[in-house]
Amino acid sequence: MEENIMLENVRFMFIIDDDPVQTEMIKDYLVERYIFELKMFENGEDAMPHIEKLKPEIVVLDYHLSANNADAKNGVEILKEIKQKSPETKVIMFSGQDNINIALDSMRNGAYDYIIKGETAFNKMENTVNRLGEMHKLESINTAQKRTITILAIVISAIIAISILYFFFGDPQLFKKTT
Repeated sequence: MEENIMLENVRFMFIIDDDPVQTEMIKDYLVERYIFELKMFENGEDAMPHIEKLKPEIVVLDYHLSANNADAKNGVEILKEIKQKSPETKVIMFSGQDNINIALDSMRNGAYDYIIKGETAFNKMENTVNRLGEMHKLESINTAQKRTITILAIVISAIIAISILYFFFGDPQLFKKTT
């Protein structure tokens, strides 16, 4: 039970990229700016059991993942699996593929953003992660407000029910006007 409570407070971000240099650069960039628990994977197949278990908030996903394994699934195939196993996870496709068809296919399959690796890529990633952070904050506030409203509705309903029961079955002298 305690482990589940702790996991709910940890915000995970996964980086799935088969290029260790690129992965390290992304990690260094993100660690300086955010408080996510980062997990790195060189292919999507290794990441999938962790996606199901940890439900990361954000996944940074490369398109080509076959440098170390020629049979590895590509980023769009992994994206589809991520969205199937953890629909609330936001996926940022971070790819060297400056190909509109891959970008469109990624977006159609649930990618939140498609960023092409290059000079401005890290700034674009930072902007995207900031937008996702704001969305997460608003969703958390919304959830907290819904819980508060539900609790208040239950308390008010209980007070009304107790008042009605007391009125009909309680001490009638309390409700008579005294002079």
